[in-house]
Amino acid sequence: MSEQGCFHCGLTIAKNEEINFDGKKFCCNGCKTVYEIFSLHDLTCYYDFEKSPGATPQDIQGKYDFLENETILSKVLEFQEGNTAIVSLNIPHIHCSSCIWILENLNRIQTGISISQVNFPEKRVRITYNSDLISLKSIVYLLSSIGYEPYISLENYETGKNNVDRSLTYKLGVAFFCFGNIMLLSFPEYFEIKEFWLDNYKPFFRILIFLLALPSFLYSASGYYVSAYKSIKSRMLNIDIPIALGIIVMFIRSTFDIVMNYGSGFFDSLTGLVFFMLLGKMFQIKTYSFLSFERDFKSYFPIAVTKINADTSEESLPIYDVIQGDRLLIRNQELIPVDGILISENAEIDYSFVTGEAIPITKKSGDRVFAGGKQIGKVIEMEVIHSVSQSYLTQLWSNEIFQKNVDQKHKTITDKISRYFTPILLLIAFAGFGYWIFIDINTAFNVFTAVLIVACPCALALTAPFTFGNILRIMGRQKMYLKNALVIEQLAKVDTIVFDKTGTITTNKKSNIVYEGNPISDENYILIKNVLRASNHPLSRMLYDFLPESKRIKSIEFEEITGKGILASIENKTIQIGSATFVGSPDLDVGEVEKTALHIKIDNVYYGQFNFQNQYRDGLATLFLTLNKNYQLKVLSGDNDGERINLETILPKNTEFIFNQKPEQKLEFIKNLQEKGKNVMMVGDGLNDAGALAQSNVGISISENVNVFSPACDAILDASEFSRLDYFLKLSEKSILIIKMSFVLSLLYNVVGLSFAITGNLLPLVAAIIMPLSTITIVSFVTLMSNYFSNSNLK
Repeated sequence: MSEQGCFHCGLTIAKNEEINFDGKKFCCNGCKTVYEIFSLHDLTCYYDFEKSPGATPQDIQGKYDFLENETILSKVLEFQEGNTAIVSLNIPHIHCSSCIWILENLNRIQTGISISQVNFPEKRVRITYNSDLISLKSIVYLLSSIGYEPYISLENYETGKNNVDRSLTYKLGVAFFCFGNIMLLSFPEYFEIKEFWLDNYKPFFRILIFLLALPSFLYSASGYYVSAYKSIKSRMLNIDIPIALGIIVMFIRSTFDIVMNYGSGFFDSLTGLVFFMLLGKMFQIKTYSFLSFERDFKSYFPIAVTKINADTSEESLPIYDVIQGDRLLIRNQELIPVDGILISENAEIDYSFVTGEAIPITKKSGDRVFAGGKQIGKVIEMEVIHSVSQSYLTQLWSNEIFQKNVDQKHKTITDKISRYFTPILLLIAFAGFGYWIFIDINTAFNVFTAVLIVACPCALALTAPFTFGNILRIMGRQKMYLKNALVIEQLAKVDTIVFDKTGTITTNKKSNIVYEGNPISDENYILIKNVLRASNHPLSRMLYDFLPESKRIKSIEFEEITGKGILASIENKTIQIGSATFVGSPDLDVGEVEKTALHIKIDNVYYGQFNFQNQYRDGLATLFLTLNKNYQLKVLSGDNDGERINLETILPKNTEFIFNQKPEQKLEFIKNLQEKGKNVMMVGDGLNDAGALAQSNVGISISENVNVFSPACDAILDASEFSRLDYFLKLSEKSILIIKMSFVLSLLYNVVGLSFAITGNLLPLVAAIIMPLSTITIVSFVTLMSNYFSNSNLK
């Protein structure tokens, strides 16, 4: 046998099967071919992340021919529009950083693949590709040729059911069976009862105990051995190494005791140890699943869509109440929340939220439109064919394209502690064993095993994720919806808050509107109302609601120019609605120009302006007064400074006001603040503020009842909770305090546990019971403190 394994997959190579290529040894032509593919595309750094990371490719000729069937293909694909298709494939072989790296670089191997993203915990890769250049079948064969054959079960696609992994439940059941029976058989040994039959059959009972311990040792604890092996192989020590080592040492020592007739060994402690550790792991998984459930199914975005009733009236409907057959109105820049059929004559749909490609796709009446597309231009109508999938919108919102690179400080702290904890723990265990071995052998083994088990930093590692998970859940229940847990940490660091004006500190629900200018005919009012119907700008929505109901006009050409206004053509008339400079209004005095207004021009004839006396959100003055104590406050607006005097009387004196800002100027303003070392939170309405929201350290979009979806933001705050913004900021700061308190508590536990273990006063079984209890203690502490701070006034 060759001493060196295959360079690609690591398997042992028989001498008569060894293949030498490029100075490296391979076990078969398949592994050599994969290496050649990687070399050809300059991807050999795949082998730098981990030694022998690959799998031997299998011959699958003809296995996936069913993917040529269009009916089956439509069920497998997650999205298909034009030549853009998206598929999520389960890849069982994903196991290390090398796998992630190569699977996210598929576009360098194969033309036609644009994006591939790996979900490591679920072992899935999401691939966006051009169906004109490559088929799904070819992608599957490509993956199989490099050792990553996907698992495609048509039954799952038909029923929508996922296979549930019950291996932990089975292992826990086996461990409990072994532990209970071994404890029962060991009772006579505990009490050292001198009885004829017990003494004569003692060897038989010890052999029975040994046989009962084997399933627990070999099967129930197998996960710890595999994890420890992979950790050592990747040269990154994790906490499963001391656990696996402790179990193996106890098994060897106990087997030795029985063989040499020294006693019954520690099989009762060993099986009890495995059972309680698996019980702790089950508790962790169940808690994580609970938090995940709350996140996926209860954290609905506070957005709605406009439903057209049978009597042609319109109503705002929460997106999760939309059902098949509903007729929806989708305005300019609104997200299509469901799959449906286009009723309007034509539409321009931007699917960049789904595919990353910003080129709009033209749709005609009767065509199918997919959830996640954004309507560009005029208003359209559609009929729902599938009810909303809130988890799908969550997936869009969490798309990696829109993620920010933020500092993961607390995660890094946990990783560092876990990384250094293991070698220090091993050193203490061996030192304790070395000291006690010269005094008492039994105590030495007890000390060694107890140290390895009691100091498990699982509770330490769980502190940050459980704290953030609870805060996510609490905020979601109070209508503050965060993109991920890291946003909480970023909120705690904020020192400067920038507010947009229109639609953010002002409300779209109410405003005093007065018209000044030449009389407008009823016919022209109908045209203006229909043009405004397609717009999502806060002023447009307010004016639309203000104007009387009128008949619907379907044929309309519409263009909304960000920061300026609307240019539309309807019934052979050209209509301009927007700022004074946009419509080219006659000379107005300074006082008139400074008003918040929408100017009207029809067929190059200027009519007049609708003046808005903005109504500010309830609690605005109190909120700013509270925030002013700890934050620098700024108001940034695209409107003129006609509202400056009103704002200066309402808001604190040191609030900075910046007016007449275009979207790109807002972004630059945020960037300049960050260059000065400020941690900036931008609060906007998600319409003209997408760039500034994305640039800021934390971007919060205020949502009324309009279906405007801004993946550029980090959080969506229901407009009804706007006055409680300071509460959410303080709760984020308290979450960091909870993490620090939990770290201290966990470290104190480890110090106390180690002091008892190293002195020989802690049995391995007791350590195994204490370990999951420490996890429960930390999780309970985090939950109680999170709920306490969330229910307090946080002054």
